[in-house]
Amino acid sequence: MNDVYLYPYSAEEARRRDELSLWRASYQENIACKIAIEEAVRRHYDGAHLDRDCLTGVLQEFGYKRTAWVLANTIQQKEWDGRFSPRNRAWAGQTYIPLDQWHNLDFIVTTHPAILDGVVDQYHAAYQRLELFGPSHCEPDSFEKLDYEGKVLVLSPDTLKESCWSPQNQLWYAHDGFGCSPTAIGRSVRCTCLGDGEMTRWNRADFIGVLKEEFLPAWAEEKLMELKGQEQSDVSPAMGGMTME
Repeated sequence: MNDVYLYPYSAEEARRRDELSLWRASYQENIACKIAIEEAVRRHYDGAHLDRDCLTGVLQEFGYKRTAWVLANTIQQKEWDGRFSPRNRAWAGQTYIPLDQWHNLDFIVTTHPAILDGVVDQYHAAYQRLELFGPSHCEPDSFEKLDYEGKVLVLSPDTLKESCWSPQNQLWYAHDGFGCSPTAIGRSVRCTCLGDGEMTRWNRADFIGVLKEEFLPAWAEEKLMELKGQEQSDVSPAMGGMTME
């Protein structure tokens, strides 16, 4: 997969940040992705039906993030077009794409909107097959209200490289850190990955929220019990705040 960084700001903002080279590379890649989508439709649409694997090559080359960026930008630029389904228009509206003079017009997919709507549906289906955890798997208002210590947290896919997108890389057990508290100034959370056992620190904002217990997979439950057992064994018997000898 192409690893060109998906730059999230406008050219004007990039100039202020002295990051025009990043913006330019991403802008060119957006145009290339747009062309690839149009070519994929030409190859996979027979005039009546769109092949189910139309987007496969595009996703392999440009990744899910950029493909979604280009598709969402197209729908936003054509918000007046009723041939896009309400679901897809709502999805596109959730993606913030900065106003960038005329540049956003350069990566509008020109495929017929009725056909392109089916392409967006295929994107949703391909993303769902990844079986990643999302907001629907988390306790409501986790970020604003819940203490994370001792909880299983869901790491946002946006935090990970796409090559690391998997449910195993998303679930982390929170040990401690100021970021566990929703009201603390500190944001750091010390945690362990339930997939491979890696321990590191993430920012509280890197997580979607606390995983609902009913969505905890068996493999993660086993690792969770192991971690909690280790924590208990590391605590010396104490009484009245004094260690017993």
